Amino acid sequence: MYCLLKALIWLSLLPSPTTTKKTLSSTALRMEQQGLVDIGKKDPTIRVSLMYSRADNFCGTVLYHDLDRAYLHPLAADALVKAQRSLKQIRPDLSLKVYDAARPMSIQQQMWDRVKATSKRIYVSNPAHGGGLHNYGLAVDITLCDARGDTLPMGTKIDHLGKEAHIDNEKELVRRRVMTEEARQNRVLLRKVMTDAGYKPLRSEWWHFNLRSREEAKRHFKVIR
Repeated sequence: MYCLLKALIWLSLLPSPTTTKKTLSSTALRMEQQGLVDIGKKDPTIRVSLMYSRADNFCGTVLYHDLDRAYLHPLAADALVKAQRSLKQIRPDLSLKVYDAARPMSIQQQMWDRVKATSKRIYVSNPAHGGGLHNYGLAVDITLCDARGDTLPMGTKIDHLGKEAHIDNEKELVRRRVMTEEARQNRVLLRKVMTDAGYKPLRSEWWHFNLRSREEAKRHFKVIR
């Protein structure tokens, strides 16, 4: 009887699947319920620092009040893991660092509402037109970091909205000393590992990469709620 009682007490202390689920925030739980993948679980070597969970972003406010995990569609997550492996082969001392990934359409609406009456609206996809690739879990905002997690020089900080962040005039920016050659080479390395994994860069934002086109997303994928 004593042994049985001891076993029952021991079993009661074990975490159940439901207990594990409760540790997720409501937003993270909704992400998982929609079939999205937690990048931190997929590849723990990929760093995550969501910029919209802080106020130091172009909106100047916190948009993710209960989210600190980066989620992606499984296809995009697999491609990101491939990019990380490619980077580690070239530079074992470096890592990818995610600043934004899957974004619920409700957050996209908040973002749009903040910028729609400003010049920054050209950088934000209008939810009324179907949003952007972040809203399907098919886009990622990303940079490179060292073993300590410190970001490498990239010419501008991530989320800088201006020509200095464009990828089609980088040599000219170096020539004019707007950015360093080291920063340009870091951008080139980031683009190489991401494009080799199947992602496509965005001309106006060195940190933004899409796995699919907007047309493909609207036809074959579901919006994140």
